[in-house]
Amino acid sequence: MTLPPWDYLFTSFNDDNFPDLFHPTWIASLVLLIVLAILYNVRTRALHRHQPYVDLWEWLWWAGLITFSLVIVMALFVFDFILVLLTIVIGLGTMVWIRFFRFPPILRAHEQRLARERYFTRQKFADPEATIRRRGGRRQQRRRRR
Repeated sequence: MTLPPWDYLFTSFNDDNFPDLFHPTWIASLVLLIVLAILYNVRTRALHRHQPYVDLWEWLWWAGLITFSLVIVMALFVFDFILVLLTIVIGLGTMVWIRFFRFPPILRAHEQRLARERYFTRQKFADPEATIRRRGGRRQQRRRRR
């Protein structure tokens, strides 16, 4: 380090200026982007019947796609380090906000709705007579009257 720390913020982010950060940063962004794409596909297929979970994964997918793609583009086109750092901090902060602040109330409400539906279904079919079809019904009663 030959410069004060704040001067490195306005230095171009390349292999010459940041030899210990440059390659690990863009490689980690590429790996995380691939992992996120795989997780998004697997989880949305598994949870396709639960819309709030699909929405959560879609939000995470778009936030991760934007963040990690921008980091790769910034490393490729040699942006200043402050822009790379801000992109990483804001992108990861957004993903943390999505996962731990935005969606937990929505997911709790969804779980309560599912529990309520299970309870009413169990209540409805608790009586053995509820599952037995009655013979005839209205049609036969009308025919008998005629």
